[in-house]
Amino acid sequence: MTKTILTIDDSRTMRELLRSALDKAGFTVIQAEDGVHGLEVLGASEPDVIITDINMPRMNGLEFIEAVRADGTRRAIPIIVLTTESDPAKKDRARRAGATGWIVKPFDPERLVSAINRVAA
Repeated sequence: MTKTILTIDDSRTMRELLRSALDKAGFTVIQAEDGVHGLEVLGASEPDVIITDINMPRMNGLEFIEAVRADGTRRAIPIIVLTTESDPAKKDRARRAGATGWIVKPFDPERLVSAINRVAA
């Protein structure tokens, strides 16, 4: 069965890079432009894994993760943070918010696919 991945990033270029890498790996990709849009898209879909950036307008990735984890019906969806941030304090905050994994941009498509397969198993 094909896994569905929700990607959330305010950069159109990054969304397209993710779509390309994940399409090639056989995933179905749905996209959102920031955390607010991510919650809207999530309300109408059932992704197996969510990949979110941290630094975005309207609602950042940490706020998005907290909102998803507060929703009992979506609490178990694995969330991978994909960001340029490498600050240990932000990483720790993301983990406490409920992030499943953390990957620093630029990403290696094979490592990303491997991480998705690990958390979606």
